[in-house]
Amino acid sequence: MTDFTMTKDADGVATITWDVPGKSMNVMSITGLTELSDCIDDALADEAVKGVVITSGKDGSFAGGMDLNLLAKMKEDAGDDPARGLFEGTMQMHALLRKIERAGMNPKTNKGGKPIAAALPGTAAGIGLELPLATHRIFVADNPKARIGLPEIMVGIFPGAGGTTRLTRKLGAMGASPFLLEGRMVEPKKAKAAGLVDEVVDDPVAAARDWVLSAKDADIVKPWDAKGYKMPGGAPYHPAGFMTFVGASAMVHGKTQGAFPAAKALLSAVYEGALVDFDTALKIEARWFTSVLMNPSSGAMIRSLFLNKEALEKGAVRPKDVPDQRVKTLGVLGAGMMGAGIALVSAQAGMQVVLIDRDQAAADKGKAYSEAYLDKGIARKKVTPEKKEAMLSLITATPDLDQLKYCDLIIEAVFEDPKVKAEMTRKVEAIIPEDCIFASNTSTLPITGLAKASKRPEQFIGIHFFSPVERMLLVEIIKGRETGPRAVAKALDYVRQIRKTPIVVNDARFFYCNRCIIPYGNEATRMITEGVAPVLIDHAAQQLGFPVGPVQLGDETSIDLAAKITRATKEAMGNEYPASEADDLVFWMEEQGRLGRKAKAGYFDYDEKGKRTGYWQGIHDKYPLADAQPDLIEVQERLMFAQVLEAVRALEEGVVEDIREADVGAILAWGFAPWSGGPLSWLDIIGAPYAAERCDQLTAKYGNRFKCPDLLREMAEKGQTFYGRFAPEAAAA
Repeated sequence: MTDFTMTKDADGVATITWDVPGKSMNVMSITGLTELSDCIDDALADEAVKGVVITSGKDGSFAGGMDLNLLAKMKEDAGDDPARGLFEGTMQMHALLRKIERAGMNPKTNKGGKPIAAALPGTAAGIGLELPLATHRIFVADNPKARIGLPEIMVGIFPGAGGTTRLTRKLGAMGASPFLLEGRMVEPKKAKAAGLVDEVVDDPVAAARDWVLSAKDADIVKPWDAKGYKMPGGAPYHPAGFMTFVGASAMVHGKTQGAFPAAKALLSAVYEGALVDFDTALKIEARWFTSVLMNPSSGAMIRSLFLNKEALEKGAVRPKDVPDQRVKTLGVLGAGMMGAGIALVSAQAGMQVVLIDRDQAAADKGKAYSEAYLDKGIARKKVTPEKKEAMLSLITATPDLDQLKYCDLIIEAVFEDPKVKAEMTRKVEAIIPEDCIFASNTSTLPITGLAKASKRPEQFIGIHFFSPVERMLLVEIIKGRETGPRAVAKALDYVRQIRKTPIVVNDARFFYCNRCIIPYGNEATRMITEGVAPVLIDHAAQQLGFPVGPVQLGDETSIDLAAKITRATKEAMGNEYPASEADDLVFWMEEQGRLGRKAKAGYFDYDEKGKRTGYWQGIHDKYPLADAQPDLIEVQERLMFAQVLEAVRALEEGVVEDIREADVGAILAWGFAPWSGGPLSWLDIIGAPYAAERCDQLTAKYGNRFKCPDLLREMAEKGQTFYGRFAPEAAAA
């Protein structure tokens, strides 16, 4: 069983086929690198071979990237000097791709080489594009479903197998930036228009084969190996290039706020590499790549955003002995914003959807949400009119509950009132099949309590979507006290159908995500009452990598919602409720009618179009700014510990059973510092001993909400990490 095989035909074309056994998409491994190198050596040494075509044996794809265990193996093999192992391993990859690029040509004359082309049947990502970039011409199948690009920056690293250096020299720093700094993946025709690939054809192997048989010496010399090469857009010391790099530096810092080490390292590799010859630039790229891999942030991001996320999507926590539970007909109760969004994503996945509301007009309005969404897709040429009609035909909008009698899953998304939900549960259970699973989309109400209205509590579960449904990647599944395994499997299979990432948690007030988000917002609100400038609070969070600060988030999610949750929590907890000045501020804002973005008045002022014009200064009439503002790190640690301690408590109490879900859920639900890998990964980075010590200091200064959980204290005393103690084998690999 081999990853790469080579055949030679009578015309002198050697075809190297990449086909990793047992994988739906090729990934590069140490074995694969060795086999590819051997194939190239054989082809270059064989006088009968006139040229080489590298292609894939996988239908619709070339390769999905690097086997991340390869990087771990490089570190492991280096023993006490992992950085050396990573650098030398990376340079071995550079040597192989450089061998392909030079193809046996004379180093002085650039003649005598053999043309090597890449024939991509479809998707090429990461090393799947870096390898073709080292060939002399790239042919891609005209496959609109395929995606071409270098997405490494999305998981905390950057293209380190020559992709950074080659793409910059091919397109210039400005042209390469969307693909390197944003990880943009595009379909083949857009890849050709951008200059990533050379040809989009019906039969890439045939086209590549014809090309290698006709290619001349000049056709296979890369621009950067030819005399007189100048970087497109100018090198850093050229006036135009200088301005490009100044702008790129500002853009990277503006987008990352310095929180993501990979972006800064990538820009450094590009800038420094542009000042030297190509082979030296590869060494610089390898050094920066090694630097990023040695940063604990990259390992945490890879683990959470790639390994753990993928494991959860493939059913890592699904009950093993329950047969397939894919949904055929979904009933959605409530056609408001949430219900309409759920109907949309379900119809996109090909399900029949019955969308229920109190009258036909309300139900039709919910369906119109999907129609408007699809019309936008048509305007952007991403949806055809035929596809729109087909999708809309899957949604039946009606007030008639009898239409639910063929459903196998119900998702209730009615008003957040236990009495309203209980009444709807009883009415619907009288109509639906006995084996139909019933789910509530509640964001805060305990599932066990809602299940009391059900005749079949073992078939009652929570499926908590985040708004807007079509854009948010996470779905939180909540098990009530009596929820059975088939309901869990049904929820997980449904979430997989709509191509979102699930986490499964046990029932508790606010479940997991809101349990952590609410203290984040509360801490920010407390700081405002203490006289801390809102702009300092928001910028402190953004410099930690949060997409928006907690003050701005309060406006986006609405202040009256925060007030409503506060009142409901007070009522439920009674004397145990920890009242604070933060509550007073929220209620006061509500009284002022400053309800956030939707009211065009909140913590921010807004213009007539709803655009923020600045922080509302009137808040300081009630809560004056302090003369001395706190230290940035102090603000950041208050915001971070407010969240991560709740994550620890959720694990400690069994609300979260799998730490992978705690980290992935935090990043996808509310954008928790992605560079950290999630709250538990962040605690592993800073270390349990330091975390426990800071808890004690913050508790002494600000109160018991920062009290160190017993679990964290125990881990600090034992010198343990969360992933060392709790990680499943799949996550630790």
